[in-house]
Amino acid sequence: MSESLADSKDVRDLLMKVSGLGDDGGNVRIKRIVHRVVADLFRIIEEFDIQPDEFWTAVSYLTRLGQANEVGLLVPGLGLETFLDMRMDAAEQKAGITGGTPRTIEGPLYVAGAPLSKHEARLDDGSEAGEVVFVEGRVRTVDGKPIARAVVDVWHANTRGGYSFFDPSQPKYNLRRRIETDAEGCYRFRSLLPSGYACPPQGPTQQLLDRLGRHGHRPAHIHFFISAPGFRKLTTQINIDGDEYLHDDFAFATRDGLIPEVKRVSDAAAIRARGLNAPYAEIGFDFVLHAETSTAPKTVVEREHAPAA
Repeated sequence: MSESLADSKDVRDLLMKVSGLGDDGGNVRIKRIVHRVVADLFRIIEEFDIQPDEFWTAVSYLTRLGQANEVGLLVPGLGLETFLDMRMDAAEQKAGITGGTPRTIEGPLYVAGAPLSKHEARLDDGSEAGEVVFVEGRVRTVDGKPIARAVVDVWHANTRGGYSFFDPSQPKYNLRRRIETDAEGCYRFRSLLPSGYACPPQGPTQQLLDRLGRHGHRPAHIHFFISAPGFRKLTTQINIDGDEYLHDDFAFATRDGLIPEVKRVSDAAAIRARGLNAPYAEIGFDFVLHAETSTAPKTVVEREHAPAA
């Protein structure tokens, strides 16, 4: 059997030069990672007999993916963001951290700096019609103690699947708020039930999903960051029960424990008490945080986001 080109001395020497591992200076960890990535790519090219036109088609695809600001969309679509969560779950279990609210992916559409409210907030500005939803619950410790002054950072899509800042038809910070819990750890907000959304049908993410025979739909969901001094930051989202794609999320973000009951309220007296003239929905959900510890990786993730419009 002839030797693989990827295993030849010439290629090994090339990889050392490419990664800088044979030279002083630079970051050794980054050098080792680049060496591994490029070596694996060499092997893939060889194993699948990738031709130059196929290679440059892939390079062009990656260029278009970046130009379309869809890298953050494809990452969860390929399961990479879920894999990071799985690694964090495993690290916490090893450190003896169990229970609590499950984490799940952040997604690509967070915008920092949403208005901060005390205890309760209204997320929509009243300009859009839709099913009103009231969400409330507590932020507490694993042994049930309330966490006062925790910050519930919440954001979600509108009834057409669009997010403010990325959807120019919406006002600034629409459906985005930060809510500080009260002395009993309680938070509450009023909003409109969001819809799910799909990858842009003509975009590069959906183009690849089509080649994989996959759809690009997400179920309706509401994103959260939950943070409090002395506690591990929680990145999570709740999914709206009954959605067609609830258990078929292209981003693999649905997890047990993150599908609360959606209670529909049609009682006339209750509707009037809420100041409404039509039935509405209620969701109750508690967030359970773990105390910070040095025995598990940090949960505060520094990352850049796609530029908002």
